[in-house]
Amino acid sequence: MKLDNKKIFKTLNPNKVWVPVLIGLGIVFGMFYFDPSVNASTLKGVFDASAPYILLAILVILFRDLGYIYRIREITQRELTWTRAIYVIILWEFASAVTPSVVGGTAVAIFILNKEGIKLGRAISFVMVTAILDNLFFVIGAPFILFFAKGNIFPDSKVLESQLENSLQVVFWISYALYATYSLIMTLALFYRPRVFKWILIKLFSIKWLRKWKHDAQEYGNQIIEASRELTGKSWKYWTPIILATIFIWSSRYLMLNALISAYIPLTLDNHVIVFARQVIMWIVMMISPTPGSSGTAEFFFGQFFTQFLGGYTFVTSILWRLLSYYPYLILGAIFLPRWIRQVFFKKKSNTQIDDSNPSS
Repeated sequence: MKLDNKKIFKTLNPNKVWVPVLIGLGIVFGMFYFDPSVNASTLKGVFDASAPYILLAILVILFRDLGYIYRIREITQRELTWTRAIYVIILWEFASAVTPSVVGGTAVAIFILNKEGIKLGRAISFVMVTAILDNLFFVIGAPFILFFAKGNIFPDSKVLESQLENSLQVVFWISYALYATYSLIMTLALFYRPRVFKWILIKLFSIKWLRKWKHDAQEYGNQIIEASRELTGKSWKYWTPIILATIFIWSSRYLMLNALISAYIPLTLDNHVIVFARQVIMWIVMMISPTPGSSGTAEFFFGQFFTQFLGGYTFVTSILWRLLSYYPYLILGAIFLPRWIRQVFFKKKSNTQIDDSNPSS
């Protein structure tokens, strides 16, 4: 596999932070202008929040990030130091924040790990593992979450009913089926029959109207085989920490909003479960958003999903939610990226030049 450095650096561009910021601000101002329930007094509601719950929300999101850092160290078998793992996660999150959710930051993550000194084949396998584990959390966890929510997962919203009718449920179940199918195929390909997967892939892309992508399919099949060699035979001591870390990461991602809503409105245990479950549904909607980091889509759907609980506090809570869960990664990415480039590229180049100027006698 050859990484397209030019394309990746186009993604890892600090100037791209303005696109999602402007989209998000546009949606916020649009809501402020068109929604009569949103006004200056609504904004003052931000000061009604319970400080302990706001602090809890911040702590939960910090713990989530620590979970990400811990997981990538364990997945790479601690080849990354804590400092390098922090850089990897911040840049990975930055790439996800400036690209459409449906695209994600997979290629960028492989590039970052490779530049951190991990061989390309291993970097591919590590990124594939994270993707499969994240998908499996949704595929396995969603039925349990929806069961405990007792069917109260799809919001009663006049806007959604008029625009989408029952298509939100349809989108969810189709997306769930696609995620489940993808996770099953990739798990079988990586851990059971990678060569059979490559053979099927080549046969599929030998069809006339798919033939122009046959080379890419063959290359992808080779990547799967290489990743399988890296992952096959790993003991439970390898898998247990990263599986537990994945559960912790995603639970923290969702519980942050539970804490944020609790800062304004007391929630019963049943309400906490429903809020948690609805985030699973909303995550699917955000995953198919064409905008960078689901900007605009997230702000709009937040109101439709959670106004039942928040009422007049919906607008300010949606802003706080994005300020805590999204915009920090845009800012941190823009700060850390230039430093990472200097460390990874220019220092290595200078070290190479020193080695060349001091030939062994």
